[in-house]
Amino acid sequence: MAKLDPTRYQDWEIAEAAEEGMKTVYQLAEELGLEKEELLPHGHYVAKVDYKKVLGRLGGRPDGKYINVTAITPTPLGEGKSTTTMGLTQGMGLRDKRVFATLRQPSGGPTMNVKGSAAGGGLSQCIPLTAFSLGLTGDINAVMNAHNLAMVAVTSRLQHEFNASDAFMKRRGLERLNIDPRNVEMKWIIDFCAQALRNIVIGLGTRRDGLMMASGFAIAVSSEVMAILAMARDLADMRKRMGRIVVAYDKRGKAITTEDLGVAGAMTAWMLEAINPNLMQTLEGQPVFVHAGPFANIAVGQSSIIADRVALKLADYVITESGFAVDIGFEKFWNIKCRESGLVPNCAVVVATIRALKCHGGAPLPLPGQPLDEAYTRENLKWVEKGCENLIHHVNTIKKAGINPVVCINAFHTDTENEIKLVRRLAEGAGARVAVSTHWQHGGEGALELADAVIEACDEPNDFKFLYGLETPLRKRVELIAREVYGADGVEYSPEALDKIKRMEKDPEMQKLGTCMVKTHLSLSDDPLVKGVPKGWNLFVRDVLTYGGAGFVVPVAGQISLMPGTAATPAFMKVDVDVDSGKVKGLF
Repeated sequence: MAKLDPTRYQDWEIAEAAEEGMKTVYQLAEELGLEKEELLPHGHYVAKVDYKKVLGRLGGRPDGKYINVTAITPTPLGEGKSTTTMGLTQGMGLRDKRVFATLRQPSGGPTMNVKGSAAGGGLSQCIPLTAFSLGLTGDINAVMNAHNLAMVAVTSRLQHEFNASDAFMKRRGLERLNIDPRNVEMKWIIDFCAQALRNIVIGLGTRRDGLMMASGFAIAVSSEVMAILAMARDLADMRKRMGRIVVAYDKRGKAITTEDLGVAGAMTAWMLEAINPNLMQTLEGQPVFVHAGPFANIAVGQSSIIADRVALKLADYVITESGFAVDIGFEKFWNIKCRESGLVPNCAVVVATIRALKCHGGAPLPLPGQPLDEAYTRENLKWVEKGCENLIHHVNTIKKAGINPVVCINAFHTDTENEIKLVRRLAEGAGARVAVSTHWQHGGEGALELADAVIEACDEPNDFKFLYGLETPLRKRVELIAREVYGADGVEYSPEALDKIKRMEKDPEMQKLGTCMVKTHLSLSDDPLVKGVPKGWNLFVRDVLTYGGAGFVVPVAGQISLMPGTAATPAFMKVDVDVDSGKVKGLF
């Protein structure tokens, strides 16, 4: 594959050049040992893989080693987890390891806003970039259709029950559900950042136009259907989960599910193709599964269990990335994904940049779309040392899970030797392996030190354990996460949240659900402006949601919106099409 210099060319140009010589999915399938009927091509360079056939054939094969990539608390610019996942995969490939990466599918919201497509960057990317960034094989579209069908079901039922007589309902074989229009739990979804749709009124017009009520939109990746795609073990499990989604409540406060509305089967039908993971590749030709796409600050933040299960049968090492930092991405991998899947990780990679360490140490906050302050390109050991408190806090959280931490210093050309030496000394003093990696600039060659550290960590025994058992009361779980992972002194609840969680604690079925926190990714606390390792604070939980199908109770801390907003100068302004070649340019 052709490789362009990332200091001179943009990511989309690098990807386009590499795509000229990339492997076909047929070549990838042959290298992986997939059989013909297990590959479901979507063109020459992307395919779905029939998970059921692969697991049926290889179910007795031992799993490979399982590696999670996470990070320190990021700046708004991100610290390169996806780039590191791709670089590490490429580095292990150069060490002649049979390696597979698993990533989440990017949402159209961030891709067309300020964050970009999350395919990695520089010489460590997932390709083909356009397919990865713009809809892939239609999984997010399937999630939207399944989710919005539930909204169609509840709003139409409300209209018919409001207008129809008991005799009419009886003739149709329908039981009156008495749904409370003021207590519809779900919103509509769209896969863009559309702040104007957060709060809307529907049903305007005549009685034929539906019941007038308040409603709104959330972003597609926050949908419980997306979380189900990430957490389901197989189609039967997905069907059960789909029927447990709580859509609304009746006038007595009883939950109304998709099964009650008779829509769960049709919702699952929309997901039949989406349940199979999508096969792609790194810029250097190693296989990558891209499957499911829930955010970590507002959802579970993990790629799918199905993709990991299949990859672990096909490779000796599987590298999976969790959203954002250790406090929310890794914590959910640890206590939710591993519990649901039964998979045990061998090590975790904590990505750190000198830029982020300086931010946590006192440097001005970097902002997307604005020039980086000169403070980030000048040596400042005081800021780096102070910022390492955040890194060490996260390393200690990994150690609480009983697995081996590896710190990856994702090096920029502006980092100084003294700054890197300082981070290495402090991280090793906290009990972590440390590797400097230049994978953004040099691809797999730049990640060899990191690959060696990860291989060594995977060869060591670990003592994996969950932070809490499912018998632990809900408020105790939230307190454990707040104290042990975030570093809070305790937890405070709004009156509404406290009432909800008390009711949940009395319900034996609720006790079986996991705990999926909603919190800002920009701070260990619930305030995005507080950096480092804050002291003397309490986590404030303002609401508690129920994702019965995904299997979560969802405490919501701080001011988090399920529908992000689009910035004044979003990424879509730079995206265009070359009308001669038909290629997309400007993605990043």
